[in-house]
Amino acid sequence: MSLAHGIRKLGVLGAGQMGTGIAFVAAVRAKVPVLLYDTSADQTRKGLALIDSLLDKDVAKGRLESVAAKEARDRISVVGAETGLASGLRDADMVIEAVSESLPLKQSIFSSLAANLDPKTILASNTSSISLTKIAAAAIPKNISPSSDEGKASASRVVGLHFFNPVPVMASYSKLVELISGLQTSPETLERARGFAMDCGKVCTTSKDVPGFVSNALLMPFINEAILCLEKGTASRDDIDTTLKLGMAHPMGPLQLELNALTLILTSIGLDTCLAIQQTLYEGTRDSKYRPSILLERMVDAGWYGKKSGKGFYDY
Repeated sequence: MSLAHGIRKLGVLGAGQMGTGIAFVAAVRAKVPVLLYDTSADQTRKGLALIDSLLDKDVAKGRLESVAAKEARDRISVVGAETGLASGLRDADMVIEAVSESLPLKQSIFSSLAANLDPKTILASNTSSISLTKIAAAAIPKNISPSSDEGKASASRVVGLHFFNPVPVMASYSKLVELISGLQTSPETLERARGFAMDCGKVCTTSKDVPGFVSNALLMPFINEAILCLEKGTASRDDIDTTLKLGMAHPMGPLQLELNALTLILTSIGLDTCLAIQQTLYEGTRDSKYRPSILLERMVDAGWYGKKSGKGFYDY
C-alpha cells in the first residue's frame, strides 16, 4: 500500500451515512487511522453501529477476515463534542467534511479548521454541488489578503472529494470519487487527494469548479425533467420509470433515484437532497434547466423525502 499521499491519519467531520462510509473505506481499504467527529452523540452511535454491521457482513460473506475486520474497527476513534472539533482533529493529515449541503455551515467549519489545524493539513469537502472556490476562500483568515502568499497558501489546501453513496460498496455505481479543484487548489493538494481516494479503492475523475460539477450538472436536470413529466400528467410514475429502464437500459427509473442500493437494502438519497442541489445549481447559473419543479418543492415541504421518511414518489 502506497503512502505517497502522506495521509497517515484522517479526520472525518460528520457521522452520517456519507461520513461513516468514508471512515469505513479509509479504515478497511486505505488502512489509515480515522478520527470521527460529530456534534451529535446519537448520530455517532448510529454511525458506528452501521460500520460494525458492514464489517460483520463482510466477514460473513468471506470478503474480509475477522482479524482484518477487528483491525479496521480499531483504526476508527471517536472525537467527542466535548473535546471540540479543532482539538480533536489536530493530528489529522487530512480532514474530510461530510455535513449538510449548506454553504454558510461549510464556510464556518473551514474557517475554524484553517485557524486551528496545521497549515499543511489538507481540508477536503464531500460537497456534491457547492463551489470549492467559495469554501476555500473561507479558509483564509479575515485579516489576511487572499492574494498574499499566506492567503494563497491557506486556500490552496482545500479540495473537493465527492464520494458517491453508498461509499462502502465497491460496485460500479458507487466506486467513483469526483475530484474538484477550486481556483485556489494547488496541484499538490489535488494529487495527494487523488492518491488517498485511490488507496480507498475508488476510481477518480476530475471536474472544474462549476455548479454541480459533472455528476449533478447532468443528473439533476434528468431527475427534474422526470418530475415535470409527472407534474404535467405526461405519464404516470410507473410509465416514466419503465420507459427509462426498458427503453434506455437504465438500472432504475429517474423517480426511483430517491433510492440507492446498499447490498440488498434500499436507502434514500432523499428528495430534500435533490432539491438542495437543484437550488444550488439554479442559484449558481440562473439557467432555467436547473429550476426545481414545483412538485418537488411541495413534496419536500410535506416532508416526503423518499425511503428515509417512508414516503416519496413511492410508499415504503
